[in-house]
Amino acid sequence: MSDVVYSVSGMSCGHCESAITREVTAIPGVTSVKAVASTGLLTIGSELPVDEETVKAAVDEAGYALVGRA
Repeated sequence: MSDVVYSVSGMSCGHCESAITREVTAIPGVTSVKAVASTGLLTIGSELPVDEETVKAAVDEAGYALVGRA
């Protein structure tokens, strides 16, 4: 199991955290998601490495922008 931390722009509240969590949790292989608006960080736990483009697409679908790995 591995954790990867990303920086996300546009998160400002609990609703933002929930929207991102919902989209990223749907990615196959993801076992945990923690989005923190106050820091702009998104931590993803997974059984196998998750493609960054897949994470970017999920964050975009939630209405935010993936900046890259933190």
